[in-house]
Amino acid sequence: TELTSILRRSPIIIFSKSYCPHSAAAKHILLALYTLTPPPYIVELDQDPHGQELQAFLKEKTGRGTVPNVLVNGRSLGGGDEVKGLHGEGKLEGVLKRMGGK
Repeated sequence: TELTSILRRSPIIIFSKSYCPHSAAAKHILLALYTLTPPPYIVELDQDPHGQELQAFLKEKTGRGTVPNVLVNGRSLGGGDEVKGLHGEGKLEGVLKRMGGK
């Protein structure tokens, strides 16, 4: 139920941990270098009361148990390395659009 509520907040959800450098890099790329409408919704799993359960459920649902885990319309785009790589190759915007983001 918590995940369903979160997924309704934006087409792009960033599951993160506030202390994670990979999460910080992905958030910087997605929030500072792109204009996404609506903006991505960020869930800091280390600060969320359901963080551990959400992370376990995401691992089961997406196969990714680490953070960041960037979801676009409920599907995992990947983590920090994927976001950084796609951005560096100039492909991130196209991938986001193909996955249904704006």
